[in-house]
Amino acid sequence: MSPSSPLILQDRAAAGRRLTEPLRHYADRPDVIVLALPRGGVPVAYEVATALNLRLDLMLVRKLGVPTQPELAMGAIASGGIQILNDHALQFHPIDRAAFAAVVARETRELLRREQAYRGTRAPVQLKGQAVILIDDGLATGASMRAAIHAVRTQSPSRIVVAVPVAPVETAEALRREVDELICPITPEWFTSIGHWYMDFSQTPDAEVIRLLQRAWQPRA
Repeated sequence: MSPSSPLILQDRAAAGRRLTEPLRHYADRPDVIVLALPRGGVPVAYEVATALNLRLDLMLVRKLGVPTQPELAMGAIASGGIQILNDHALQFHPIDRAAFAAVVARETRELLRREQAYRGTRAPVQLKGQAVILIDDGLATGASMRAAIHAVRTQSPSRIVVAVPVAPVETAEALRREVDELICPITPEWFTSIGHWYMDFSQTPDAEVIRLLQRAWQPRA
């Protein structure tokens, strides 16, 4: 595919702009909040929240990678003690209890570190009765997004929407059954990795996450 292909995203900011139009019906609504999954989801969500004049906040999630294949999710954890397992991955990559517990402990520490680094003393957002738009830079297995969905659902929102630029067709269809609305413009049947669908998929550093959040959290004129 050429860089001009509609299936190729320039970068995360461009991915966010790609999601803006399908979400236009949520613009300017005080009962809608955009929750980004850090780190890669923040630049995507920032574009959506800015363009549609919506509040932006975080849903902290950490993938639980298989010890021998860290990029393969055997589950995920989210703020609030939420844990989701990927039974398919665990079936083909059996993990003993000690190894599993070690991964959970490590990722829990990182989740807490990010909570402090990104939010500081800012109070957690209240989601009861709100329409919540969960945004990431893409999905592979969907384990992290499922953890985010479960974490949001515990707070009784009025609606849960998932918006991502790219995901395998089977992952997108599975998640569609778990939420009120799913927006995903690129759903290839052949899928190797999220980064394959970006020209620039360089890592989003903590400093960029903090910069975008501080801009979004500035009082509006």
